[in-house]
Amino acid sequence: MNYELLKNINGLAGDGSTFLDHMMIFTTNAALYILAMLLLALFLFGNTYTKKTAVYAGFAGVLAIIINICIAQFYFEPRPFITYDTINVLVAHDADASFPSDHTAGAMGITFAILLRHIKWGWLPVVFGLLTGFSRIYVGNHYPGDVLAGIAIGFIAAAIITQLRMMMEPITSLIIRLWYKLPLTGHPQ
Repeated sequence: MNYELLKNINGLAGDGSTFLDHMMIFTTNAALYILAMLLLALFLFGNTYTKKTAVYAGFAGVLAIIINICIAQFYFEPRPFITYDTINVLVAHDADASFPSDHTAGAMGITFAILLRHIKWGWLPVVFGLLTGFSRIYVGNHYPGDVLAGIAIGFIAAAIITQLRMMMEPITSLIIRLWYKLPLTGHPQ
């Protein structure tokens, strides 16, 4: 079933010249940079609560990647383009572990952490995180199961950080206090 879903999604990919191909290539290449810029914008321009959200979301993204690294030490799944020669590879990738998807786990850790603190608008970044996962399948770098695992790991990482936020409060507050002490931050000393 994993391969069948991969074939159906990756089968939509052309030779890299269609609008959808360009959109998926851009998303897969730029997603984590876009999310990093989102966190930076939330931190720079948000109120104290939103600044804390950016810090927690950053921690959740890092935790998701750490969880992935640990899993990859014990379980290796070759990338689909290594196993099957019928995969349309639109973005070159090393032949390292496919499971779970690092891009998806990091993106979903960040976006779920935002959602857990900003229910009204936090679903927008989650949609982008899901698009990131879809793009990883589309460009031939991951199986759907890799992406689903990345989504689950991202959610777990965000939930852990959310549960630990009281313990993390001194660190988060220190980061924000240090930010406010910088010249030109627009915050009264």
